[in-house]
Amino acid sequence: MKNVCLLLMTLVLAGCFKPMIYLQNQPNYPVDVFYENQRPERPFEPLQDLETKGEVPLDERQTVNKRMLSRGNDMQQKEMLLARLTMQAKKLGADALVAVRYSYYTSMTNNGYIMTGLAVKYKKEHENGQ
Repeated sequence: MKNVCLLLMTLVLAGCFKPMIYLQNQPNYPVDVFYENQRPERPFEPLQDLETKGEVPLDERQTVNKRMLSRGNDMQQKEMLLARLTMQAKKLGADALVAVRYSYYTSMTNNGYIMTGLAVKYKKEHENGQ
């Protein structure tokens, strides 16, 4: 009986909490974003190749006793990089960023990154038939 009560209480408490699923919370960028394996359905004109790059120091959870435990930037850093790149595209008057590519490297003290993409402007609908 005690086990049944404990099981019921656990199920009731579990129903009170909603799991947080990070990947379902898509950020809203000022232009459409298409990675290198994706392509917009609408025709477009290329405007300009864009790039953002730099380095950030390793954080304390990446190294212990001078041993590296994990490499690369976390998802928040990647989203900030993409936000920066999409803002550059928006300033050019772009509607989308296509062929977005992210790469990184790790040294003893830093995470380096490069994110690139092509800023594009969608063609107007009446231009499609011409």
